[in-house]
Amino acid sequence: MEFLLNLWPPLSFFIVTALTTFFGLTGLYLVRKKYSAEVLRENHEVAAIIFNAFGLFYGVMLAFVVFVTWNGYDDATKNLQLECSEALDLFHSSGQFPEPLDKNLQQGLREYVAAVYNDAIPKLAVGNISLLSGGAHSTLAPLVYEMDTQSMPNRELYAETLRCLNRLAEYRRLRIFAGNDTVPGAVWLVLLVGSLFTISYTYFFGMKNIKAQYTITSTLTATVALILFLIFVLDHPFTGANRISLEPLREVLEIMQKT
Repeated sequence: MEFLLNLWPPLSFFIVTALTTFFGLTGLYLVRKKYSAEVLRENHEVAAIIFNAFGLFYGVMLAFVVFVTWNGYDDATKNLQLECSEALDLFHSSGQFPEPLDKNLQQGLREYVAAVYNDAIPKLAVGNISLLSGGAHSTLAPLVYEMDTQSMPNRELYAETLRCLNRLAEYRRLRIFAGNDTVPGAVWLVLLVGSLFTISYTYFFGMKNIKAQYTITSTLTATVALILFLIFVLDHPFTGANRISLEPLREVLEIMQKT
């Protein structure tokens, strides 16, 4: 199903809606073929009460999961922006270091940002990255740690550089955690089973105007499918056409390369 994330967003949402609506209307057709509207209307009063209660519970759960996944998506966006900001701050401050450390640090930062843009993000999209795969500390920290602090005229700048390097490594870890953080399978099971129950309940209302019932069932099915697919999209912040913007990385890399 992840291939849908790589499609043009309106197209992917249309495919999901069309497929689920087709199956939803097929179920309604089979039920109405077996039971007449008069038979179904006998249970309207009880069915309506159960449907309202169940719809409320399911709606609350959907809203909660959307809220959680949207927060995760938003946090992933902010952490990537902060990672870019820390890399740029470290790049500018390293220009005050003695030679050749200044040039080595700046080149290391260029390579780090380029690696994130060209390699790390694509790997995150397919879940093929871990905390052990390189990072700021493995490439940049040795340059700073091996420096002769006695030759550093500004000790405060050196201390701030270390703090900045630690924050850069922290934002990298948060980026990886965001890429690996998925909605648990148990939650997906509840959401999918709940959607089946919600849509199935509409089959047992005996409306005289069958076209109106088809319309109600199709709109409810499409709405539930769109929300579930939205959760799926938000749960993959680095994947496909709906991934978070990589513009901060591109802009920072452009600034570094011009310096």
